[in-house]
Amino acid sequence: MDAGGGPLLPDSVLFEIFLYLDHADVLSVGLVCQQWRAVARDEFLWKELFYRYYRVSRDVPRHPAAVSWYDEFQRLYDTIPCIEVQALKEHNDQVLHLSFSHSGCLFASCSKDCTVKIWSNELDISLQHSSNMRPYNWSYTQFSQFNSDDSLLLVSGVFVGPHNSSSGEIAVISMENFTLLSRVRNKPYDVFGCWLNETNLISGNLHRIGRITSCSVLWLNNAFQGVESENVNVVKRLFKIQNLNASTIRTVMVADCSRYDSPDLLLDYEEQLAASSTCPVFDLGSDSEEEEAKPKQTPEPAVQELPDDGGVTAEDGLQQFFDDIMEGRVRPAMTETELETKVAELFIRNRTKPPEVNLLPTESNSKTKYLIFTTGCLTYSPHQIGIKRILPHQMTTAGPVLGEERRSDEFFDSLDHVIDIHGHIIGMGLSPDHRYLYVNSRAWPRDCVISDPMQPPPIAEEIDLHVFDLKTMKEVKRALRAHRAYTPNEECFFIFLDVSRDFVASGAEDRHGYIWDRHYNICLAKLQHDNVVNSVAFSPVEQELLLTASDDTTIKVWRSPRTVRIQQARKPRPRKLLFSWLMNQKS
Repeated sequence: MDAGGGPLLPDSVLFEIFLYLDHADVLSVGLVCQQWRAVARDEFLWKELFYRYYRVSRDVPRHPAAVSWYDEFQRLYDTIPCIEVQALKEHNDQVLHLSFSHSGCLFASCSKDCTVKIWSNELDISLQHSSNMRPYNWSYTQFSQFNSDDSLLLVSGVFVGPHNSSSGEIAVISMENFTLLSRVRNKPYDVFGCWLNETNLISGNLHRIGRITSCSVLWLNNAFQGVESENVNVVKRLFKIQNLNASTIRTVMVADCSRYDSPDLLLDYEEQLAASSTCPVFDLGSDSEEEEAKPKQTPEPAVQELPDDGGVTAEDGLQQFFDDIMEGRVRPAMTETELETKVAELFIRNRTKPPEVNLLPTESNSKTKYLIFTTGCLTYSPHQIGIKRILPHQMTTAGPVLGEERRSDEFFDSLDHVIDIHGHIIGMGLSPDHRYLYVNSRAWPRDCVISDPMQPPPIAEEIDLHVFDLKTMKEVKRALRAHRAYTPNEECFFIFLDVSRDFVASGAEDRHGYIWDRHYNICLAKLQHDNVVNSVAFSPVEQELLLTASDDTTIKVWRSPRTVRIQQARKPRPRKLLFSWLMNQKS
């Protein structure tokens, strides 16, 4: 203990810290291990040390919850889950995903071995149950999520089929006795699925319209379909969305605005303001011309543009467009792909329900929920984030089953908000309060042009981790960097990330997991594996516990130095039996 009554860092740690100080500073202040205790709570010294050791820009203020620079230094040095304490090897193939229960008592793992395993999160983690999904014609399990009261587990998997098969299925498992309650078709499989509330989950379906045009339908399903009365709806269509240029809706998740309980993160530093415009955000419900601007793309073939105020309907425009083609007035000639896209755009212009107004949450609509998913408009690789508000009457399977409340001219639903990433999205995760959306992406080259939707631009090896504030729908910080990926577009796969109160973690293809501080925007730890790290998961009740899952078939358990010291102190020391026996003999 020092004079201020607080714990001191070990001298060995202090010596390592001194290496980061300039030699002149060491000589002038006389900072040696034996003398440090006399100035251990000098705020000026700890502030200087903090900025130098962690290489944080001096424009970044101290965390608002921090009491002192000493405490803040100790928090980052001593509470990062960077010590491997256990390796779980019960899976016999690549481990793809990890998810904790909300209580933190259990977690689930999915794997290419086609099992979902339930683990008991105790001091020494142990396997509690394993479900093999091969009898249901699954190829592997890929994702899981506990419902809000931890009574049910959603498990998403991929069907056995040809290499280009896109079909999957969602299973619901009871946590009371590990029985399978229901199964729901899910297409494409990388929709994954998610819970909307305690008993209803969201799945997807895909209908092909043309070679590069399709329609994604998102369904609300009751988890207890096998036991519900035949007079009660167990499924209802939520949204029907048109897809252009071979894009589809994938990776659905739900953000609950009522959980916005944290203050604004201090992320808008001067040096980051310029970077905030790198990912355009388009509010499709706004009348602002600036917000409706679109990213630059290849100039469209010379076709007759439809006047906005001439009273020409989309149907009349479509007929005029076909007449121009037949009479040779369209120059230059369009490719088959361009023609299909143009026809689809003209068709949906008068067949889409307008976006919702007043998207941003207010006190009057604080119970709003957003459906968030990846999508696109230029190519098949996911490069946009779509956001659609879920209204109160849509949060139950009661009511019209197939959207009979729609007008005949509202065949498709529009998106309320679109965030353009300008790169291939390979991961998304929400902060614990659901206010901030973190997005892993691999950037396209600057000013690239997409002329063929089946040939997206090459993607960077460096992964960018963007942060968006769902309260304002704006990017709020510079992209985090450190992790890397190497697979090309056609082989690119999802890398799951997770967010705790203070940290964000992600896997990578470079055989490491990574941890960043959410406030200071710095990488704090690299966690070693022998192959690609596919998923990470913080305990929701203890952010000093982190799990990582890898293609090396292992799940690694990481704890902070502080937690390890506490646990070791609690372990009873073995009694020296021989010494005790000798003492008894002497007496």
